[in-house]
Amino acid sequence: MAIKWFPGHMNKARRLMSETMRTIDVVIEVLDARLPASSANPLLAEVRGQKPCIKVLNKADLADPQVTRLWSEFFERQHGVKAIALEAKKHTSVARLQKLCRTLAPHRGVPGKPLRVMVVGIPNVGKSTLINTLAGRAIAKVGDKPAITKSQQHIDLKNGIVLSDTPGILWPNLSDQDGAYRLAASGAIGDTVMEYKEVALFVLEYLSARYPEPLKARYRMAQLAETPMDTLEEIGRRRGCLVSGGEIDRHRAAEILLFELRAGQIGRISLEGPPVMGEEATSLPDQEKTPDSTVP
Repeated sequence: MAIKWFPGHMNKARRLMSETMRTIDVVIEVLDARLPASSANPLLAEVRGQKPCIKVLNKADLADPQVTRLWSEFFERQHGVKAIALEAKKHTSVARLQKLCRTLAPHRGVPGKPLRVMVVGIPNVGKSTLINTLAGRAIAKVGDKPAITKSQQHIDLKNGIVLSDTPGILWPNLSDQDGAYRLAASGAIGDTVMEYKEVALFVLEYLSARYPEPLKARYRMAQLAETPMDTLEEIGRRRGCLVSGGEIDRHRAAEILLFELRAGQIGRISLEGPPVMGEEATSLPDQEKTPDSTVP
């Protein structure tokens, strides 16, 4: 099943971002640290032009720290781009972010010349949470469903910085279906346009190859089954996802797997690695990961 999703208000968001960009000093793009490429706005580089950009790798506590470090190094090699891994809810993290913004626009942030920062990001990457933490109060609506923010707003942080918040943007042409499935796995795509079982099978194939030990540990399996479908059924069996006749409720098993993946209960998992040699790739370091991986 091909995944396609594009709420109508996002057309307006695209226009607003282009119009507002002319007055912006620094752009903050909020990405999901577990899938930085798939959660990126594909047209942002074109729209921002030469404006300095900070790639915020949010939810870094859920991602594989080694892979996050590789992503940070990858972004830092791009012109006018800085990268920072953080947890949007932590005030210590966003304090570092504000300092970085000031470094990128040292001529702004003084009386009469506020530092104008645009915050962009696709649904469910934590953009609203980051804005609320920066503001020190609940300004942007936060929810666990995609496409919560639907209108633009300007927020004066009262410290020389003014934020411009844009609605979550996800482009309609999800031609990279692997990327679309990663987004679905992370919760960035609405439930009504995804098939839980198919997304779960995609995730299980990936985890079996890259993170077999955390997967086995979470579901107490000595060995993984031969196929992703067999593994999904074993998870369902172990979690009591049974229907009449003793059949496995695969949909329910898939829901459990995706919920626990999103909550970080399987371990610190990255769903893609940075491009290699200018080619789009999802390769990760060739070593098995354990649930208790820590940031180097």
